[in-house]
Amino acid sequence: MTKSNNSNTSRRPLYLTAVGLLVLSLGAVFVVRSFGSESGADGFLGGKSCENPTQVRLTTSPDVQPLLESAAKSLAAKKDENTACLKFNISSAPSAKVARDIANSTEGRPDLWVPDSSLWVSQADDGQKVPTIAVPSIATSPLVLAGMSANFSDTSSWLGVFSKAQPALLDPLSQSPGALALLALQAERQATSASERDVGNVIVPTAQRLGSMAKPYTDVNGLLSRAGQAGSKIVVPVSEQSFVKYQDEHPDSELKAVVPKTGTLLLDYPVVVTSQTNDETYADAGKALAAELISRDAGTARDDAAFRDPLVSELSGGRGNGTIVRLPAPSAAVVEKTLLTWTRLSLSAHSLAVIDVSGSMAEMVGSKSRWQITIEAATAGLKLFPDNAQLGVWTFSTKIGPLGADFREVVPIAALNQAQRQKITTVMAQQKPIKGGSTGLYTTAIAAVQAVRSSYDANAVNTILLFTDGKNDNPGGPTLAETLQKLESLKNPAQPVRIIALGMGPDADANELRQLAAATGGQSYVAKNPAALRDVFIDALQSR
Repeated sequence: MTKSNNSNTSRRPLYLTAVGLLVLSLGAVFVVRSFGSESGADGFLGGKSCENPTQVRLTTSPDVQPLLESAAKSLAAKKDENTACLKFNISSAPSAKVARDIANSTEGRPDLWVPDSSLWVSQADDGQKVPTIAVPSIATSPLVLAGMSANFSDTSSWLGVFSKAQPALLDPLSQSPGALALLALQAERQATSASERDVGNVIVPTAQRLGSMAKPYTDVNGLLSRAGQAGSKIVVPVSEQSFVKYQDEHPDSELKAVVPKTGTLLLDYPVVVTSQTNDETYADAGKALAAELISRDAGTARDDAAFRDPLVSELSGGRGNGTIVRLPAPSAAVVEKTLLTWTRLSLSAHSLAVIDVSGSMAEMVGSKSRWQITIEAATAGLKLFPDNAQLGVWTFSTKIGPLGADFREVVPIAALNQAQRQKITTVMAQQKPIKGGSTGLYTTAIAAVQAVRSSYDANAVNTILLFTDGKNDNPGGPTLAETLQKLESLKNPAQPVRIIALGMGPDADANELRQLAAATGGQSYVAKNPAALRDVFIDALQSR
């Protein structure tokens, strides 16, 4: 069960040093208790006096603190000649917070740390070294999905469940079950052959919906209570231990817990050495405490608390989800990428949709015109944006705006409340391709970047969603080289405004769109079959 995410290949993760500082800035209550030998008192060496006990500061996930305290007391009482003279000072704090604190400061760090998941170990990189795992696990609890029976019509995979219900994740940036749920979606792909787009179809709207909340979910019992309400469509990824304890306290609850057939990931509670010195001494102390915790005498208390042993043996009395299939543990690189992606997707958007109304948009593709397909895709995409996003719309061709501009504003950028959504839908339904109109793509791209920059929102992702079916066709306008030079000159790393270019149909110039987007740090996508535009739109939202 040794994890691979104690690699030192990546330095301090962005999400902890930037957005993570905001979303993880919740306070923690530290309960500190000391167990072991006092100076001058009987020590562990055959009852002899222990003049200078080794002080071991241990910070743990709150849910296993009682078990660790009991193990430390038991260890102290044994006075084993083979155990060092130790004094454990045990405190508790959320695992993600400890990882952040270690990554950002050398002050006050514990000597040992027991997070609820090894996924946080690589996130505790202080730029000098990643903490080392002394004991892979002192207890385990599989990740399960809790919800009403009606929400589990497809339990073949995590993606299957999430596609048919409404996933409600505990904050993935501060809560292990939320992060592990995202990692499970990736880990099962080898078995399901699901594509990034398939996963994106679930993750993008989920991130946008949960990201729009005033505060992320952090209370597991409150979330389980919501999931258990009559008619609820919510499914909640939680630890089996949390679910069993909730059921013990709410015997009338109709919630059930399932593990998708592809398998699941574990909360694995490793013992991690976080001290900057005396690694071996503290590793030995951690191993001694862990040995006591996984002993036969401690097993009953662990099982009573609804934790499995490190071998993931079933809980007694038929509790829990029985034998489980385990998904491959994620690497440190996958953990970091997954959390960064969630951070980006859950941010609000400050966006301008710029839509081609040149004459070629009237061309038919089967029974619909390119314009109709574009509007249908844009309308469907509108539902992916949360209410706290900001969105406006321009159309462009050539010489259609004030003073002969190649673009015109049809809906100003504003908060995407119900009135703004209705306004965009109504106005777009009134637009039509302009017969004989050409494509002033270059001038429009420059003007759009300038417009979004002028109303830049530092708390959102600032983008231009550029829809077109062709390439620039605007005699007298700037050349591609001149346009790229201008876009480069407008770049400001402190205030990035990116073009996400969406081309459709055989006439879309993929190379031209790629260069325009790249000049702003954005991405381009081309759907040769316009009917695939909605999927391309999902891809674009993932890259913003």
